[in-house]
Amino acid sequence: MGKKTVSLVLSSGGARGMAHIGVIEALEEAGYEIVSISGCSAGALVGGIHATGNLQKFKNWICNLDKIDVFSLMDFTLSSKGFIKGDKVFNELKKLVKDCQIEDLKIPFNCTAVEIPHGKEKIFEKGMLFDAIRASVSIPTVLTPARIKEREYIDGGILNPIPLSLLPKRNRGELTFAVDLNGPKEAFVKVEPETSDKKESESLIKVPQWMKDYKSKFSKYFEAEEKEEKHKGMSSVELLNYSFDLLQDKLSSIVLEKHEVDVLIEIARTQAGTLEFHRAAELVEIGRKKTEEALKKLEDGNK
Repeated sequence: MGKKTVSLVLSSGGARGMAHIGVIEALEEAGYEIVSISGCSAGALVGGIHATGNLQKFKNWICNLDKIDVFSLMDFTLSSKGFIKGDKVFNELKKLVKDCQIEDLKIPFNCTAVEIPHGKEKIFEKGMLFDAIRASVSIPTVLTPARIKEREYIDGGILNPIPLSLLPKRNRGELTFAVDLNGPKEAFVKVEPETSDKKESESLIKVPQWMKDYKSKFSKYFEAEEKEEKHKGMSSVELLNYSFDLLQDKLSSIVLEKHEVDVLIEIARTQAGTLEFHRAAELVEIGRKKTEEALKKLEDGNK
């Protein structure tokens, strides 16, 4: 028997997107062949890199970053459009994975962003890969908008957080797998974090005060809270992002009602903060575990 083919749809969700790596690994280890990838934001990042054939190289890099490494990749700016420029991390990614044309990828790939100020969805299915990814991951108020040929783009999650509408009409896989990184609290999974070789007390000495100030100001992006917090009022930035999260959740529900999927894998929004990339190894394992459980259910249902 040949491999079962899968069309994979990967949602937005910041650092939680590292769970997409575990999803892909579990699928391939179970004998499934991914024949197309549609991604949004973090899903565009992981999906696009997998389509180049360099996911293992990316995983080895991202899973060995600690908190200080992550902070060192954040080129903070005082721009009103976002507090991180994003040039530093994308320069590192390009050293790791050679940029290429989307049309030349090993696996058909597309991703979504939003063109501003028009508010139109932009689907990237050709052109330079890292331009498309940079546009798709431009989270409002976090990363400054991406600029491509005099046009600016922000995170595709604003209009299409789970881009099932991007699935190819031809050469689609036998099965459609969708991964939602903004799932409900009930989807939360406890995983024992790996201990780092670097001591926290030693590392923190290297962090400049202005970095600590940024972390304090935008703590929402660095720490996810598993337990329910008492309401203590929100700043304008917090209110904006809370509204963005609610809109994303509602949009995700509408998209999933409209499009049929064979398997939906949900990762709780509370699983990790938007910028907690130092928890990549833990999130990879969560994605793997969730996928193995979903595949077992799928196979049991087919018996």
